[in-house]
Amino acid sequence: MTGLLLTVGDEILLGQIVNTNAAWLGERLAEVGVDVLRSETVRDDVDAIVTAIDRATDDGAALIVVTGGLGPTHDDVTKEAVARAFGVGVTVRPDVLTWIEDRYAARGRTMPAVGRLMAEVPDGFEPLHNPKGSAPGLWGTRDLDDGRRQIVAMMPGVPHEMKVLAEEAVLPRLAALQDAVVLSRTLLTAGKGESDLAAMIGEQVEGLPEGLTLAYLPGLGEVRLRITARGADREAAQHALDAATDAVRDGLGTLVYGEERTTLAAVVNEALRERGLRLAVAESCTGGAIASRVTEVPGASGVFQGGVIAYSNEAKTDLLGVPADLIEVEGAVSEAVALAMAAGARTRFGADIGVSTTGIAGPGGGTPEKPVGTVWLAYDDGVSTRAVCLQFTPDRATNIALSVTAVLNLVRRQLLRGA
Repeated sequence: MTGLLLTVGDEILLGQIVNTNAAWLGERLAEVGVDVLRSETVRDDVDAIVTAIDRATDDGAALIVVTGGLGPTHDDVTKEAVARAFGVGVTVRPDVLTWIEDRYAARGRTMPAVGRLMAEVPDGFEPLHNPKGSAPGLWGTRDLDDGRRQIVAMMPGVPHEMKVLAEEAVLPRLAALQDAVVLSRTLLTAGKGESDLAAMIGEQVEGLPEGLTLAYLPGLGEVRLRITARGADREAAQHALDAATDAVRDGLGTLVYGEERTTLAAVVNEALRERGLRLAVAESCTGGAIASRVTEVPGASGVFQGGVIAYSNEAKTDLLGVPADLIEVEGAVSEAVALAMAAGARTRFGADIGVSTTGIAGPGGGTPEKPVGTVWLAYDDGVSTRAVCLQFTPDRATNIALSVTAVLNLVRRQLLRGA
């Protein structure tokens, strides 16, 4: 099945928000066997949306996934545009209106008059329940003059609403419509870039049988490897997929920290929980980002003791017990200070493990000896210590994100060594 991703919204074209929906949907659609022809963004304009739909139809798209423009304001015109493209009318559905009114009431509010617009449904379309918002999604089909059948799925542009609608209503339907079986598994890695990973598993990749593909999906400090199997028989495809995944995992060893949609922080939290250990952090250049990542995971209170943002040298000394003369001699961004910070965090919070970061996040502050992007990470569990110096980029936000991933992976690898 070929498809088009159509994002509607002036705010995206003006650069006011980033179109994360297209990236997320592109990956998920590929997983259920949709061959996305292109991704297109148009303004909140009926003619522009109709033109995009007509163009996709002419290009052979059997599926058009539209996000945005389903709300109750004057610029939410997606339903009107799709109805015009389909040559149908738009009707207020009483059942949808009741659902929207009930949703407002459940939050102690009365639906405003404009909320009625969200109950408008193009004739022949099916409303899709939105558990996260008030505007329902919509699913419709039409028979084209050339004998093809085309599907249009509309979802809200708000990412968390779109995602739950896609996962609960749209993607399962699309998967069921595929003639061939499309299965995939995703391995999550940290600590090496995609070129290093490719070199490590070159033999396994070259030996993949027909119908199996491997895609590298790099992120900040992490790389996802998606292995996909296509075939006519589900059992055979699953067997081939599992065998290929096992071969790739064996080739990468402990660089693989998990599968599918878990997170590195969740894996670290679980590893700490299994061992009955508690973590404390001392952060300088990451400014609390490590603590934030760790505590995003439900149940973090069982493994996380606390943290100190020791940004200044005085804070490193007063709060973590780092000797002032050590900072004076070695510099704040150094192996010795990083180790002292990790030990200080562990001691101050009575934790089993302390970790630290100290570095030059940028864009200023670098020297020829310690350029921007220089970061020291340290680990201390009272028995063993480890410090790592990494050289990242000139970009501040990137350096912080990479540092957080590196620290979490350092903890994970140290726990594996002691397992």
